[in-house]
Amino acid sequence: MRFARPMTGFGVAAIALALAMGGPAPAQDMMRHVDLSSPDMAQAETTRDGLAAMIAAAGGQPLDLSGKRLSGLDLSGLDLHGANLRLARLNRTKLRGADLSGAILDQAWALEADFTGAKLGGASLFAMQGRGAVLARADLSRARLVADLTGSDLRGARLRDVRGGADMRNQSMGLIRAVLISAKLDDADLAGADLSRGKLDFASLAGADLAGANLTGADLSGADLTGARLAGATLTGVDVSGARLVRLVGAEAAHGLDALVNGDRARRE
Repeated sequence: MRFARPMTGFGVAAIALALAMGGPAPAQDMMRHVDLSSPDMAQAETTRDGLAAMIAAAGGQPLDLSGKRLSGLDLSGLDLHGANLRLARLNRTKLRGADLSGAILDQAWALEADFTGAKLGGASLFAMQGRGAVLARADLSRARLVADLTGSDLRGARLRDVRGGADMRNQSMGLIRAVLISAKLDDADLAGADLSRGKLDFASLAGADLAGANLTGADLSGADLTGARLAGATLTGVDVSGARLVRLVGAEAAHGLDALVNGDRARRE
């Protein structure tokens, strides 16, 4: 995947936004023009020590790291709360246990980044490209999760009250929503989450807590919801073709079970 000229900030922004729209064709088309091995996408412009010095000099104030190239660094455990990481490159960056609460990661590239156990409460991940990222046991409570996390690991993550639903009042550029295709969400806490019209096809949600979650119009085709907790969840218009709906907990208290799409094609054994 190569392009003739270096990418500008606008170019990266346009691609990240297109990827977050969830349509496979636009995403694939845009990715063909990206050289993920280029210095812009794969190398860092500073070091962990250099970033630690910036944090110390900031005296507790959030850093402005917008557009910075930080790919491949080990930034585990650093305090980056409230940092502006818009359009930053974090591909394969290690951020295990880092504090990114309230951080802005809009349109950032975080392919295969490791956020294991990181604090992302209240963070904004609008149009973030995080395919293959690891967010196991991370805290994303109240985060804006309109991102592409296809194939990511969110097992045991805290996603209470996340905002990943499509805003139907502003869709002039396409359906922008959370994309969690084939993501691992086993035992994740999604209570109260808004994933309306989200892409969760083939996601694993075994044992996940979806109590009170809004999944209106979401695509859960081929997903595994074995043992998921659904009390108070809204499931109107959810596509469950080929989905595994086994040993559900609190399903009798869910809303919209009679309005599932392809409910007759779900696996209930």
